[in-house]
Amino acid sequence: MTAILRTIHKASPVLAITGWVHIALLIAMLAVAPFDHRLILGINPWIKPMKFAISIAIYVWTVAWMLEFLPRPQRLIEWGTASAMIIEMVCIAGQAARGTTSHFNQSTPFDAAVFGLMGMGIVVSSALAARLLWLFRAPVAMPPAMLWGVRLGLALFLVGSADGVAMIVHGAHTVGLADGGPGLPLVNWSTMAGDLRIAHFLGLHGLQLLPLAGWYFDRQWPARAVAAVFALFAGWLAIFAITLAQAAAGHPLIGA
Repeated sequence: MTAILRTIHKASPVLAITGWVHIALLIAMLAVAPFDHRLILGINPWIKPMKFAISIAIYVWTVAWMLEFLPRPQRLIEWGTASAMIIEMVCIAGQAARGTTSHFNQSTPFDAAVFGLMGMGIVVSSALAARLLWLFRAPVAMPPAMLWGVRLGLALFLVGSADGVAMIVHGAHTVGLADGGPGLPLVNWSTMAGDLRIAHFLGLHGLQLLPLAGWYFDRQWPARAVAAVFALFAGWLAIFAITLAQAAAGHPLIGA
């Protein structure tokens, strides 16, 4: 782990520091949450910012690791991704501090502006992920199954981002009921109705799953490693599609 963190910092100090800032924010919010007795959609206001802090730290460090394999500095991807994620976090944490929702909140002009700013940040980060996928079209100094894991992981990330757009169009992440209500522990995915966040989560974190699987397959089954990565991609994409269809039909992943 220490070696990986050193690689990340070497590849992109900007993204490495961005990740550490979000870890520090996570620790601060963990300290504050027990003393804040307000509820937003039935849960502590700091739960969502904490989840996003973890997710963003993982994401920016993943992007930094990928940049290590590209032949020249990619300042636009570094600074653009870092800026977009910081804006996202400021909006989410700021709205939590105000005691209101961040996503899909257009109850006042200010809230609508915050949500619009978040949307712009996600568009920028998705465009930069697409740029990263384009850069990895050429061979790089990486084992073949891991390289295909990076390519397919980025493709899954973009598919997951498209599900985020679907949530924006729908105006909520829950299908069949209003957002909020009973949910699974930690993730809070609805146990009463469909929840579009499940497929969104699966798509976004394919970005970590596929390269890691490629690394493992290259070491365990080198002759079949690339085929194994494609098989995992197909299976993960099928699970994504199933959970998305289930949510769109208004059915929970696991009922109460």
